[in-house]
Amino acid sequence: MSPASHTGGPLEGIRVVELAVWIAGPAAALVLADWGADVIKVEPLDGDPNRSFKYLFGGDPDTNPVFELDNRGKRGIAVDIRSSEGAGIMERLLVDADVFVTNLRPGALQRAGLDAPTVMERHPRLVYGHITGYGTKGPDADRAAYDLAAFWSRTGIADTLRTPDGQVPVQRGGMGDHATGMTLAGGIAAALFQRERTGSGELVTTSLLRQGVYMLGFDLNVALDWGRTAPLVDRRRAPNPMANNYTCADGRTLWLVGVASDRHWPPLARAMGHPEWLDDDRFATERGRFKNREELIALLDAEFASRDLDHWAAAFAGEPDVFWAPVNSIEDVLADPQIGPSGAIVDVPERHDGSRQMVATPIDFAGASPRPRRVAPDIGEHSRDVLAALGYDDAAVDALVASGVIGDGSPGAT
Repeated sequence: MSPASHTGGPLEGIRVVELAVWIAGPAAALVLADWGADVIKVEPLDGDPNRSFKYLFGGDPDTNPVFELDNRGKRGIAVDIRSSEGAGIMERLLVDADVFVTNLRPGALQRAGLDAPTVMERHPRLVYGHITGYGTKGPDADRAAYDLAAFWSRTGIADTLRTPDGQVPVQRGGMGDHATGMTLAGGIAAALFQRERTGSGELVTTSLLRQGVYMLGFDLNVALDWGRTAPLVDRRRAPNPMANNYTCADGRTLWLVGVASDRHWPPLARAMGHPEWLDDDRFATERGRFKNREELIALLDAEFASRDLDHWAAAFAGEPDVFWAPVNSIEDVLADPQIGPSGAIVDVPERHDGSRQMVATPIDFAGASPRPRRVAPDIGEHSRDVLAALGYDDAAVDALVASGVIGDGSPGAT
């Protein structure tokens, strides 16, 4: 099976079979596709349930940005893998595959004969990438999980972000999934490199739980080593006023990131038009600024509130040792002049003419930067092409469609 088109990238020529739903597993396969791999997405006949997200926004919109984000650039085949014929199709797909990506639960994979020991015994060169909620061992190894539970809640992240009134903020969609998918993609790339040395495949696993624990590693490692936890902090009493957020006269907020307080304090005082603060005994030293932090934060609050964000941006431009960033809204992010040059937005070709802008995965390769192939497939859009490449003739494919083993991208399957 040859990729539909050549896009360059370090994984060009690598074949990936994805049997994954929702976000984390498909996100890992998306990264591999963006790195140049040919990804075949295997869906149930009624499609990846992530397709249903578009209906949460009301109506039946023509596009599906949540699903498109993690599934562009793939070829799609719809198969009932519970049938003997469907299991046979999966096996033929895996014969030619370099990588298998899944985030189905271990029990479901075992029932389908697609668990790692079974598959890798038949295909010893295969790199098998598996994302779980809670890991492959322990009492919750087969427990259902989304990133809201395993990444956000159970790892302690949500609790550390409580507001001073005790409320837990709501996580934005897919944050833990995308981080975990990126981690698995990196592990798969390392396993492919190892295969070049040894000739053998590898089982690569990660979990939403492990990703969340690592993301909160600062807090958890302090607790492990010192037995202490950092308290929740009211910004009016932040230990370092130089690493705090402040609201401007126009209602926009900025974040100072003066972690090296002695370095960043003098240029900040100058930029704010208060060089006399440098000679104030209360604020002249880091210890003094900590001791008198509530008073200093109140002064900074009043000063920032007297001018718009644009004024402070211009003032800080003359003091390069003032490190800061605006607290952007979603609209601000898309209008930010740095976002485009950073490569964070990519043009993805439509099926026929034109392109659509989407968020890019966060790795670039200077030597052979991959280009997105196309938007995400409809349900079963490439079933006939993929099966033909596996050796099925038209009559055999027609019979599989008629018996309900595969879907073939008929109109209305989105």
